[in-house]
Amino acid sequence: MKTRKIGNLEVSPIGMGCMGFSHGYGSVPDEGYAIEAIRKAYDFGCTFFDTAEVYGKEMFYPGHNEQLLGKAVEPFRDKVILATKFHLGAEEAEGAADLYNPIRRHLDASLENLKTDYVDLYYLHRVNELIPVEDIAEVMGRLIEEGLIREWGLSQISVDTLQKAHHITPVSAVQNLYSMMERDCEKDIFPYCIENNIAVVPFSPIASGFLSGKVTTQTKFEGDDVRKFVPQLSQENIVANQPILDVLEKFSKQKNAANAQISLAWMLHKYPNVVPIPGSKNQERIMENLGAWNVRLTEEEFESIENALEAVTIYGHRGHVESEQASFGNNWKDKE
Repeated sequence: MKTRKIGNLEVSPIGMGCMGFSHGYGSVPDEGYAIEAIRKAYDFGCTFFDTAEVYGKEMFYPGHNEQLLGKAVEPFRDKVILATKFHLGAEEAEGAADLYNPIRRHLDASLENLKTDYVDLYYLHRVNELIPVEDIAEVMGRLIEEGLIREWGLSQISVDTLQKAHHITPVSAVQNLYSMMERDCEKDIFPYCIENNIAVVPFSPIASGFLSGKVTTQTKFEGDDVRKFVPQLSQENIVANQPILDVLEKFSKQKNAANAQISLAWMLHKYPNVVPIPGSKNQERIMENLGAWNVRLTEEEFESIENALEAVTIYGHRGHVESEQASFGNNWKDKE
């Protein structure tokens, strides 16, 4: 396992998205199982764990996932990199001389939840179209100077937004949707980030589990399950997207690896600045995903996969640019 860099942070090449223990994939395991899963991931070599202040609000309360992660890593907090994210409503900035105080309130709550006095990587979860991102960047610079956060990042953004922020306070990470089935970031995000030493941290790198081959038309998405709204996972698109699974199965047999591992190995091979954070609530899947860093593709194998992907049509597209006003999360609001 070769580590990768996010700004000045050194991390395992694959991190762990912790959302599924509190939200997003239907029923959740008990707290003991979740804490054990996080600790097993650490023992396996994972040093990068991702959460957010909102994870858990649908089934529990805001901060639930942060608290769970904080409990899990408390014995080895100084040996891991913790990332969390905050939302900022336009009303929080009204009448304020600056944005420092409202952002600091979010950060203080996360610090308490995570049982720590600093956050390694702090993201703006979604850009608010009513608040200039440059103003956010100024506050992040101040928080870095104060030692409350070590690096900062943005999520679900365009390269234009990234440029505006990066010119004020250098951005260390972009957490965008990216997988074999959602490749928009290859057009401009990756080139800009490579040129400016910014890490790309893909969430849903296994396409909400589809690339594992374990999601079928018989799979039920019930309760608090984001996959109800993922366009590639409609009944008709699950059928239409089978050819990409044929590509993965061919190479997984050649490499004696799981489909999901091939999809992650492809990503790691393609970009030196990518650090995917697959999420799962199943311990076996978590270990399998992390094991992808041991799957090495030759240049010939990588080119064969690239050529095969180019020949496949993907059905269903979400895109990687969102905001508070146009967010995938609004699907829940629409149902209320």
